Amino acid sequence: MGPVELLHMSVFSQSFSPCGRFLAAGNNYGEIAVFSLSAALSPDASEGSQKPILNFTAHDGPVFSLLSTDTHLLSAGNGEISAWSWAELIKKSTKAAWTRKPNYETSLEIPEINAMIISPKDNSLIVGGGDNNIHIMDMETGVFKSVLKGHTDYIHCLCFKEREGEILSGGEDGAVRIWDSRTNRPVHCIEVFKYEECARPQFGKWISCLATDSDWMLCGGGPSLSLWHLRSMSPTSVFPLPGCQREAVFYQDLIMSVGEGPYVSHCLHGGTVKAQIPCSPSSLNTLALNLKNTEHRVMTVGGSSHQIDVFTNFSYRAFSLSF
Repeated sequence: MGPVELLHMSVFSQSFSPCGRFLAAGNNYGEIAVFSLSAALSPDASEGSQKPILNFTAHDGPVFSLLSTDTHLLSAGNGEISAWSWAELIKKSTKAAWTRKPNYETSLEIPEINAMIISPKDNSLIVGGGDNNIHIMDMETGVFKSVLKGHTDYIHCLCFKEREGEILSGGEDGAVRIWDSRTNRPVHCIEVFKYEECARPQFGKWISCLATDSDWMLCGGGPSLSLWHLRSMSPTSVFPLPGCQREAVFYQDLIMSVGEGPYVSHCLHGGTVKAQIPCSPSSLNTLALNLKNTEHRVMTVGGSSHQIDVFTNFSYRAFSLSF
């Protein structure tokens, strides 16, 4: 890849291997790079340890979403999902185990797939994207078994509320929709932009990030990042972060968030921004926590750069991996 492509690279997605020793990252050119965290974190790591052990083209368009199962890495491109065996990737083999396409209404339509999650209830794959619908695939058979319709514009993000078996989806239409995964019926719709304390009309109404922790939900995008109590369906804290947030996660007593701006924000549940940790990319799309394995416990963030920053304690950048 030449210097111009590197300059214009964006990292959109990340996923750790089931063992926690490898990181996969997807970019705007349809490439997936696999990095060895054990090599990069070892005391005798060299510059070469921060380069991929494997880099291959997985899709024609950007890799907007990556997700790991116990055995496979799933990648989503324009209108298709591919599965790659982690055991084969580690051996540097890049043959897809399978590729599936949701049942779109017209064959002319190739909508991007922006988000994928696995339902822990029944091991089904839930995907959302440019056709405004949520498609659910049975992981055992590879068959798309149902479609959830309700969003009026494309879907940016998904998450699962385990105890109730509910799917949450956020879209360009400004709505967070909550669905019962047993009946596939909508349960609630929260139009975040209609709440004065969250609304930022200058940025738009789109919802680009969602996360849940028992009865709590984080959401943001055009509207400010906010913390909601899902029993009362009301915002309890609004975080004074200037740009649009693209990914936010709950971690212990903190909320960590990335978006416009070259930093990871650490926020307290009460609404205070406790710290902003500097990063290499000028704008960030993705934040991932590797909590599976204490030896390789890291936070990684990627965005408008070919570099992925690695944080060994979550308060400063230790080094960067690069495509």
